[in-house]
Amino acid sequence: MTTTADPNTPLPQADTPPDPRRWRVLAIAAVAQYLAILDLFAVIVAFPALQQSFGNASTSAVSWTLNAYTIVMAALLVPAGRFADDTGRKRGFLLGIALFGLASIACGLAPNLGILIGARVLQAAAAALLIPTGLGLVLPVFPKREHTTVMGIWTAIAAAGGASGPVLGGLLLQAGWRWIFLLNVPFTVVAFVFGLSVLPDIRQRGGRRLDLLGAGLILGATAAFTTVFVQAPDWGYTAPGTLGCLAAAIVLTALFVRHVRHHPDPVVSPIVLRHRPFRIATLGVFCYYLAFAAMILEATLFMTEQWHYSTLRAALGVAAMPISCLLMSPFSGRFVARVGARTSAVLGGAAIALGCAWWMLATEFSDSYALVMIPGSILAGASTALLQPPLFGASTLLPADQISLGSGTLMMARQTSSALGVAILTAILGSTAHRSMTDFRAGWLYMVVAGLAAMAAGFAYRPDRVEH
Repeated sequence: MTTTADPNTPLPQADTPPDPRRWRVLAIAAVAQYLAILDLFAVIVAFPALQQSFGNASTSAVSWTLNAYTIVMAALLVPAGRFADDTGRKRGFLLGIALFGLASIACGLAPNLGILIGARVLQAAAAALLIPTGLGLVLPVFPKREHTTVMGIWTAIAAAGGASGPVLGGLLLQAGWRWIFLLNVPFTVVAFVFGLSVLPDIRQRGGRRLDLLGAGLILGATAAFTTVFVQAPDWGYTAPGTLGCLAAAIVLTALFVRHVRHHPDPVVSPIVLRHRPFRIATLGVFCYYLAFAAMILEATLFMTEQWHYSTLRAALGVAAMPISCLLMSPFSGRFVARVGARTSAVLGGAAIALGCAWWMLATEFSDSYALVMIPGSILAGASTALLQPPLFGASTLLPADQISLGSGTLMMARQTSSALGVAILTAILGSTAHRSMTDFRAGWLYMVVAGLAAMAAGFAYRPDRVEH
């Protein structure tokens, strides 16, 4: 089935009979969404194992296995989605899932850290094609009245991938870190095979240009900022390399802002950012993920270095996060409906700030896992269930033809801030394995500030107040 649509016409119309394949389409796209997010967070708990596997590599060097993935995905999300719109979303999805599987094999077989990072770049490019294309396949086959439900499921899958990543990563580490990547392969094969017969071939042509220059500027600016934070402890904060990367980051950011203002159809559209509730939601997501990705990494490093846990024990030690998230997620929709999106977002930002504050303070007087880690982990997991649905749901506030663009912008904010959050934490902790409690408490303090910033965005978020 091939459908050609005017980009200004929502698909499908309210009176169109539901597509009988719609739940199977959602299931296939959900597999890709889950794997793409899982591979972002599962790698975090593998940092100690990767350091040992590659000759006691520094934390800053190993962090590029995460940063390369997040930065490249963030830069390519919107261009990849537009490419698939013009060439066929089914074709784009199948290309993406095949490339993701091949890149996962390359990651699993990588003989050295450099090749692993290169394979992660390829994997990120595939993920960037999968996520917006998957949503672009799902929404048109559902009636408009079901779009809110679909977006709730979509964000819940992303939350599950992020929350379960550390635990699954820790379990797979018992067989070797390579299985974190090789596990993807059978799932990509199944998704590809079923996708051939189930997915509709949807094209949405509108004469739009691929803003590759804008994507390149985002990639360059984010990579430069990340390099400043990651490499400064090794290079020196006033070293020529550090200052040069900082200057490059500032210049590239300025060029990107100028580019967005003058390009007819830029990679980050001012159209969606002029929508005030959506703009604030994007800021809230950005601030939240500055803390979230860093929080998982610090919890893992703290338990392995300060409490001398094994990697598996440390990974299981953060299990309270995904468990509390998964237990709360089924009720989050009703909770948001009862208290309002604004209140839920505020509580989500407050919960992650309070969880990190608890870790910072409780480690002063106790080294009990039950007393220290569990309360903070429960609060952190609850924050995901509270904050993500209302803020990621902001894309549904946009006009129907801008929902996919809005979703891509929110995911871009998540990926970019995850990379920067890990980079900032790396700078705070330093790149050696001899970190003090003062270093860890400084890291938690940083996360408290980021969580409070997300809470402030929640206060300003008014989804019922539409401004353009």
